[in-house]
Amino acid sequence: MITKKILIALSLLCLVSACGGPGESADVPEAQPAGSTSADIGDYVVHFSAQSTDQLPPDVAVAYAIVRSKNRAMLNVSVLQESDHTAVSAVVTVKTVNLTGQLKNITMRQIDEGDAIYYIGEVAIANRETLIFDISVTPEGTDQASDVRFKRQFFTD
Repeated sequence: MITKKILIALSLLCLVSACGGPGESADVPEAQPAGSTSADIGDYVVHFSAQSTDQLPPDVAVAYAIVRSKNRAMLNVSVLQESDHTAVSAVVTVKTVNLTGQLKNITMRQIDEGDAIYYIGEVAIANRETLIFDISVTPEGTDQASDVRFKRQFFTD
């Protein structure tokens, strides 16, 4: 009899916990583990990130002529010499597609700030859209392009 009561209690506990808590919504996105933000390409390391442009401080957006919007994302790429971590110039091109295969045009532009060199580009995004970024990097002084791929989901609402 005690075993039967324990089984019934555990079954009820499982049912109640599966229902969620008060105010819980089924369409709340689950947190995903962070992916890598850099890739080793031989003598160089490529650092990359993507974020919605509304997260940029207004003065930064103005300084770099970036449109602040929850419906736009900015890709930031930098290339460092692995041996001494100094920034190097590179040819950086990006092909971006969403999960349905729709090509998203993104033109990268080089930003030089003293010892820092990085490349930024902007692209339109929709809520819950996942973009796959295929980045091709050819560091100055090399003939070999290296490819880096990462994906990022954006939430605009």
